[in-house]
Amino acid sequence: MYWIDPLRDARWSRLVARHPDASVFHTVPWLETLHRSYGYRTVVLTSRPPEQELVDGIPFCEVTSWINGCRLVSLPFSDHCQPLLECCEGWSGFTACLRAQCDRWGWKYVEIRPARHTILDNAATRRAINGKGPREEKQASDDGFASGFTNCQSYKLHEIDLRSDLATLFNNFHESCVRRKIRRAEREGLDYDAGRSESNLADFYSLLVLTRRRQGLPPQPMTWFRNLKECFGESLTIHTASKNGRPIAAILTLLYRATLVYKYGCSDAAFHNVGAMPMLFWKAFQTGKHHGAQEFDLGRSDVDNPGLIAFKRHLGASCSELTYFRLGRNRVHVSTTDVSQRIANTIFTRMPGRLAQIAGSVLYRHMG
Repeated sequence: MYWIDPLRDARWSRLVARHPDASVFHTVPWLETLHRSYGYRTVVLTSRPPEQELVDGIPFCEVTSWINGCRLVSLPFSDHCQPLLECCEGWSGFTACLRAQCDRWGWKYVEIRPARHTILDNAATRRAINGKGPREEKQASDDGFASGFTNCQSYKLHEIDLRSDLATLFNNFHESCVRRKIRRAEREGLDYDAGRSESNLADFYSLLVLTRRRQGLPPQPMTWFRNLKECFGESLTIHTASKNGRPIAAILTLLYRATLVYKYGCSDAAFHNVGAMPMLFWKAFQTGKHHGAQEFDLGRSDVDNPGLIAFKRHLGASCSELTYFRLGRNRVHVSTTDVSQRIANTIFTRMPGRLAQIAGSVLYRHMG
C-alpha cells in the first residue's frame, strides 16, 4: 500500500474523473479548501506504486488537535466520501494497512464516511464476486466493512432525481409545505439572485451568523467560505432571496459532474413565513438542470432532527441510511451529554456575533 499527496499527484484527479463512485468531496478543490482553511495534511491511500496509474484510493485528512486528539478522517466536513475501490477483494489490504498505521502513528482512530454501507454497489465490483446473488453480496459487504470498523454515527441522506421535467419536479413538492410557500414568495415579490461575488458571499455570511446563533452553534470561519469560492470557481453558486433589497435567506450549492450538491443554508427567522427557502430550492432545481445536473444531493440530516428530514422529504427527496465507521482505540462514538450540549448551545446563542465568529475560527479545525 502507498500514501500519496492528492494535491500534487495528478493521478488522483484522473482517478476521480473516471471513477463512478467519486463525488465533489473527492475532488482536489474540496481537498485544497480543507488544507488551506484548517491546515490539514491531505493524503490518499492506494494499492498502486508511483509508476502505475491509480485504480483505487481513499482520501484522508490528518486532524491534529489538542482538544480531540490526532485522527485520520475521510473526510472532515464532508457529508460522505465513498472509498474508491476497484473490487471487493482490495478492501482487506486497506483495512490491514490502516490498522497498522493507526498503531504506528498514534491516531485515536481512523474514520470513513461511505455514501453506502457496501463497497459492492457498482457493476464492475459485482462482476468480481463470480456470480454471487444479492444475499451473498450483502453478506460479503457487511463482513468487509465490519472487519475492524465499528459504526460510530448514523444520519439520513436525501437525494432528488432531477431527470424529470420541471413540471413533474414541481408537482412532486408537498402541496402545503412547499408549493404553496413558493407561490407565497411570488406574491411577496421576493427577489432572487445567484452568483459568487464578494457581495453575494457577504450577504450569505451575515445570514449564516444569524442562523448559527439561533442553533446555538458558532459560525464556520469566513476563510472557509472564501477558500471554497476560490477553489471551486464557477462550480459554486450562492442563491439569495431578498425582500425590499434586504437578504432574508440563502443557500450554497456545488456542481460536480451531473450532481448538484446542497452544502449550506441560512435565513433570517423574522421572514420564515414568506416562503424564501422553498423558493430558493426551486430556483436551484431550475439552475442545476440548466447546467446539466441530473441529481440533487441534499446532504446528511441528523436522525434527531425530524423537521429537517421532513422538509427534505417534502421536496420530493428519497432517503437512505448514512453510517460512519471508525477503526482504532475510539471506535464507538460517545456523544456529549445533554446537559453539556445545552450549556454550550446557551453560550453560543447569547454570544455576540463577532465573538462567536472568533470562537468558530478557533474551534472548527478541531471538529473535523
